[in-house]
Amino acid sequence: MKKNGFCTFYKNLYFGKTVKRHSLVKWKLYHGSGQFTIFCLVRAMNENDQLEIIHSAFLKQAYYREHPAYIYGIAGSYEEALDMVVDISNRACEAGMEGQLIEYLDKNA
Repeated sequence: MKKNGFCTFYKNLYFGKTVKRHSLVKWKLYHGSGQFTIFCLVRAMNENDQLEIIHSAFLKQAYYREHPAYIYGIAGSYEEALDMVVDISNRACEAGMEGQLIEYLDKNA
């Protein structure tokens, strides 16, 4: 029986400026290894929100083995993750999709 990973990644994954060794960080997230300084932009679990910022340690929970998180971005700090959300929001506004972040990201996949 093949086990699924703890997450899946957006095709055009966003990386923060302070994140080094992108493939190693992705491998660790996929396999549930915790990383102290990594925060992820994920699709929100509820219908009312669009994106959430979670610490990578949350991906170690058994829930994510059955329901993998969909990661749009990886940041080296919470502040960097906030900047990434603002950047995505600005790009969506420029494309004429104000307030539709998920639709914008899915359209550009």
